[in-house]
Amino acid sequence: MVQTRRIELKTKGNCDIIDITRQVAHEVAQTGMKNGTVTVFVPGSTGGVTTVEYESGLVSDLRGLFDRVVPTNIPYQHDRRWGDGNGHAHVRASLLGASLTVPFVNKRLTLGTWQQIVFLDFDNRPRSRQLVLQIMGE
Repeated sequence: MVQTRRIELKTKGNCDIIDITRQVAHEVAQTGMKNGTVTVFVPGSTGGVTTVEYESGLVSDLRGLFDRVVPTNIPYQHDRRWGDGNGHAHVRASLLGASLTVPFVNKRLTLGTWQQIVFLDFDNRPRSRQLVLQIMGE
């Protein structure tokens, strides 16, 4: 069986990191499936998804990583072409990736004790986002 669900988010932009674990677990539970996988997909080119230990120190470290690896204050060809100032957001999102797949067993995500699913909004402004969940199982 396959079901598609959506999660709506309001973000602050500028490397906003949002824990979406509860929403994903809720949507999986609502399907009635016992075992399977859920894929979280970001439709857009300035956001990404991964897993982390969602605590303030690591959240800060992750933001710092992106600031060091893909700074906001250098020239990007995308900005020259479009003038929207978010070239860094596109590069950051392409490094992180637009999807994540997590197995679930007995209706529970198989995440580690300190592992949460997070959405990162790299754009340079607040956004309304819609994530797509593709849930497959039995």
